[in-house]
Amino acid sequence: MSSQLIRAVLLALLAALLALPVGYFVAHWAGWAVFCCGLGLQLAFHFRNFARLERWSRSPVVDSSLEGEGAWDGVFGRLYRHEKDLRTKLAQRDHEISMLIAAGQALTDGVVLLDANNLILFCNTTAEMQLGLVIRTDRGQPVVNLVRQPEFVNYLGSNDFSRPLTLRTERSEDRVLSIFVIPYAGDRRLMQIKDVTQTDLLDRMRRDFVANVSHELRTPLTVLAGFLETLQEIEVDRDEQARYLGMMIDQSRRMESIVQDLLTLSSIESAPPPESEIVDMANIVDKLRRDAEALSAGRHSIVIETDGQGDLRGSEPELVSAFGNLVANAVRYTPTGGTVRISWRANTQSAEFAVQDTGIGIDAKHIPRLTERFYRVDRGRSRDAGGTGLGLAIVKHSLNRHQAQLDIKSTPGVGSRFAARFPASRVVGV
Repeated sequence: MSSQLIRAVLLALLAALLALPVGYFVAHWAGWAVFCCGLGLQLAFHFRNFARLERWSRSPVVDSSLEGEGAWDGVFGRLYRHEKDLRTKLAQRDHEISMLIAAGQALTDGVVLLDANNLILFCNTTAEMQLGLVIRTDRGQPVVNLVRQPEFVNYLGSNDFSRPLTLRTERSEDRVLSIFVIPYAGDRRLMQIKDVTQTDLLDRMRRDFVANVSHELRTPLTVLAGFLETLQEIEVDRDEQARYLGMMIDQSRRMESIVQDLLTLSSIESAPPPESEIVDMANIVDKLRRDAEALSAGRHSIVIETDGQGDLRGSEPELVSAFGNLVANAVRYTPTGGTVRISWRANTQSAEFAVQDTGIGIDAKHIPRLTERFYRVDRGRSRDAGGTGLGLAIVKHSLNRHQAQLDIKSTPGVGSRFAARFPASRVVGV
């Protein structure tokens, strides 16, 4: 028997013991009245605590309001501890849920949770940006009503998620997404969205590179093969033979130049960070002037502009190769009688090496792609000038390794200006 029941029985017996003498010596009704008063006091005591419990149950809080007397104190104490433990567990659960949501928001991949009817339950901010969703208003909406591209709708409706869907978004055709759908928790689905724009771009560049290399090498190889077959099958006089051999030598040198530039570009891309040796810019500018004059053979005016101060910190062979390509391009694409201006200026904030010409110029639409491998504004003119199509790609990679930026300004028929700008960390001696 519990202690509370024993206590109630003892209080009832005490009331009976008080009621017996009153009923015997005074009157029966008086004894019963005393006994009923004793029981009534117990009921009033329990009712008072019960009323307190009933009020608390309507708005349970963990504070001192949950207190009682006697047996009720133990009941209230246990309720207090249970409520406190429950609130602690709920707070811990809410914290874990918030941490889980924060982790989902921190993912660089988009995440969308869907129910069995493809209604949106949750999505992170990355998915909002990728698909144009707004979770505040789109929660509970069918995802196919918001992303309406036919390939996406068909993919989600096919229920065949063995392979991801590659999707070019309507919001930006340049953005490519890879969408994985993973069933979970029975009939729900987790949609993982990866931005593979860069990977797709690199893949297209790789395909273009292979196609361009094949095209660039095919032309001289075709010429060589044709002349060899001609010399093998047909008797030609010595003058004609010498002319054929001269053309074959030119094509061989062209292939050699392409291969050499490819090897140079490959070595730059795979090389460790450039050394921090001090590069004497006055000596390099003078060397570039002599090279330009030799390549020009007197057909152009070569002008040097320099303040005579400041050197660079980096790899001299890479910088010479980059600057030399800019100077050679300026000479090649400037008509006879034009001017090629080589300038070098440095101060405590930055430095700039620039080559300006009065050549044929470049249309603005071509400028963003000039540093791509084998990209040419005019293929025929570039081949006639002796270019391989890799010079500016070499320039770009060499400058990037020195934290420098290549700025290109050009006007068709007026000329071009190529400027390599270096940060203060690469400038010494100013």
